[in-house]
Amino acid sequence: MKKIYAVLVLAGLANVAAAADVVGDPKAAPAKIEMCVGCHAIPGYKATFPEVFQVPMIGGQSAKYIENALKAYQKGERKHPSMKGIAVSLSDQDIADIAAYYSQQSKTAQK
Repeated sequence: MKKIYAVLVLAGLANVAAAADVVGDPKAAPAKIEMCVGCHAIPGYKATFPEVFQVPMIGGQSAKYIENALKAYQKGERKHPSMKGIAVSLSDQDIADIAAYYSQQSKTAQK
């Protein structure tokens, strides 16, 4: 029984270590942001699904904010069907890369 417990603890630690190793690479993001640009790169864009709302420009947001937002969509903590569909398709590395990319963008360059 102690061996099983030890294996489970080590497996848990390995997962934590692997998650801690995810570092965003903005240079890896261009192929991953194609789905973002269609809404988040258009000044004044309003989406009409599931309701009409102003789509935020995400360039210049902090990487942590973007990571947290995408993970909240994955978990269903944030409610938007399109964003959830996109977020669930992303790996932790994808999220880190996208967040790193957009955090380096200038808010003024988008206007």
